[in-house]
Amino acid sequence: MSAAAPTSGPPLATSPPGSPVAEASPDTVLPTGPAAGAATALRAPTMLTPIVRPGTRKTEPDAADVTPEPAPTDPEQVLASYQWRFHHETLRELVEDPESLRAIRDRLTEKLEPAKDNGTRARLLSLRAVVSRILGDLGKALADGKLALAHAEATGQLRRIAIAQARLAHVLQWRGDFVEADRLFAEANSSELPDRLRATMHEHAGRSCYDQGRYIEACNHFEKALELRKVEDPDLIARTELALDAVFNKVAQNEWGPYPRERDEILQVHRPPVPKFSEKMQRWGYADPDGQLAIAPSYADVQPFRDGAAWVRRPDTRTWELIDESGGLLIESSAGYLGVGSFSDGLAWVSRDGTGGWVAIDKSNKVVISAGFEDVRPFRRGVAAVRRGGWGAVDRTGRVFLPTRYTGFSTALTDGRYVDGFTDEGLAIVDSGGRKGVVDRSGQVLIAPAHPALVIHPVAFLVGDGAGQWGALDRRGEPLIDVVHPSRNDVMEEIDRLLADTKPVL
Repeated sequence: MSAAAPTSGPPLATSPPGSPVAEASPDTVLPTGPAAGAATALRAPTMLTPIVRPGTRKTEPDAADVTPEPAPTDPEQVLASYQWRFHHETLRELVEDPESLRAIRDRLTEKLEPAKDNGTRARLLSLRAVVSRILGDLGKALADGKLALAHAEATGQLRRIAIAQARLAHVLQWRGDFVEADRLFAEANSSELPDRLRATMHEHAGRSCYDQGRYIEACNHFEKALELRKVEDPDLIARTELALDAVFNKVAQNEWGPYPRERDEILQVHRPPVPKFSEKMQRWGYADPDGQLAIAPSYADVQPFRDGAAWVRRPDTRTWELIDESGGLLIESSAGYLGVGSFSDGLAWVSRDGTGGWVAIDKSNKVVISAGFEDVRPFRRGVAAVRRGGWGAVDRTGRVFLPTRYTGFSTALTDGRYVDGFTDEGLAIVDSGGRKGVVDRSGQVLIAPAHPALVIHPVAFLVGDGAGQWGALDRRGEPLIDVVHPSRNDVMEEIDRLLADTKPVL
């Protein structure tokens, strides 16, 4: 790739010359506070502008009133405002001034050296990986990308991990390691992330498919990117048109390529045996993914495999035993469990009477949490909802980090899902006497239980008055949009308009 290579279309500028430069990092959303990650409050200029009332809109200042700001010198701001152009056939960034990019990389290194916290190191390392990739230094890019992901995972923040995964995936794509690149792109693209970030990830996943000759799958990704970007985005439209032109040129030469893969195939998800009932034996067994018998039908009742193990019950006993995927016995029925829950995060809840006294065990039947709760929910990313008098939550050691004083959990997301306890980003909606609030996995109350209705949005919280009117709070619990809108969709559209038009550099 070189600057002399042919191009298609004008430079895809994010703003006209002389316009103010957005002082945002290339990560777009700046994490702060206990809910950092996809759940953070946004800060200027990506901050959501508080209290928007019907009929009001921000007006643009007159051109004469705008004083051009000096070009940014911070390497992150430079990258955030960089005007990229792309090769019409490879769809890769064109490097017109390699020395300026090397200077940016050097300044990122200077910022990295004093950085001690995992979040900052993850961000700077992954950005340095982006620059090295574009410069063609794929060895350096791979090393930085892997180290960045390790630091991001240490933070436990969903959004930070997702961006590090996507940046590493882009490096792997350029190196031709498509299987791992596509897996990381798919894993990173969580429905709990902001739509704009997800759109960018689909765009890059589509380019990876394009490189492999998977043209139908590439088009599906480009279409999804446009669908997720609900507001007008000239840059994305221009890039997508360029990409589709490239796809159709390739199709004319090579046809459409392989049929699109399912998500589980891309993620390389292990497919365990599934329950299968034998009419002849009148017993349950398990079949492999191809439908062939894997474990003989000898059980009166079975549960699906989770975390490599499944609970089964024989006809001559009321208690459950645990088996592995080959049918090998892990915990005998003599352990005396009448109530059992599926394994998750290496732990399962069990009860000897099936109605209470729930404790958590590992697959060797070692009791890890012996508190004895009245009711429980499965572990999810190291935390679980439990009830003792009221509902609260414990970590994998049994520490009650959220006091058991709530009526229940009612964690709802804007994509229509309900989560049993905490989301992947570590948030939960709690109910206290019919009023709802938000807590995080550290036990901190982010929103006091005061709202008749509450839903988690990727960058905000939707709140309802119980009479059909909706509004929003920002991620710090401050009023964002008045509770006067007739539907949640109206509020989400308003939020999308308020987001500053910055996009992560992947």
